[in-house]
Amino acid sequence: MKKANSAPSDKAARAMLEKHGCPVPFHEVRTRFLGNIATPALAASPLQIIKGLWGGELPVFDGMDELNGLLNALVHGLWNDLTRHQKRSQPFRLARVPMEPTAANLAQYGLIRREELDGFIEGLFNGEEAIDLPERAHEAVGHLSELRAMMAGLCELVSRDPDTDDRTLGATFKNLHELTRIMETEIHEAVLSCTRARRQMLEGISTAKPTVH
Repeated sequence: MKKANSAPSDKAARAMLEKHGCPVPFHEVRTRFLGNIATPALAASPLQIIKGLWGGELPVFDGMDELNGLLNALVHGLWNDLTRHQKRSQPFRLARVPMEPTAANLAQYGLIRREELDGFIEGLFNGEEAIDLPERAHEAVGHLSELRAMMAGLCELVSRDPDTDDRTLGATFKNLHELTRIMETEIHEAVLSCTRARRQMLEGISTAKPTVH
């Protein structure tokens, strides 16, 4: 089984993001893209979500070759690769993180999962405060919001008590493994639900009869 971040598209995209000083961590970039791929907002575009990684404007390039290199890695590579998760047989996997039961790893785990969930919601909502989602996607977003709050609480707990007992850490990591599976399931269900809704919307537009004047 391949690791979640072992695809060539991931490696090329990560290299380009690092080269151009992207302030958003790669694990969050992946989920932002996935959320935006799934969003019911028909006005969504890869270029806008890419600009958002740098606060709304693309970074400065030395020439067109650099710009094309970035867009090729992010759109033709990472974005297109993530579109496969619109199929039920291709569930999305969150970033793999260190599982050694230490307080530092626990804090890192909580932070990465929180950022991934933030990224997915941001991409899904496409910059809007509210969005009309199909029922299953709406339900999934509610579950993901609860899980996000749990991850934020986990980070706060570790910062308050970094000397957590080893036995407690071991049990917590086991629970986190199960929570990650739930997150992945809810993200996948949201993507599938939105994909079906968008397909039906587009089919309705294409089959609508033109108005006779």
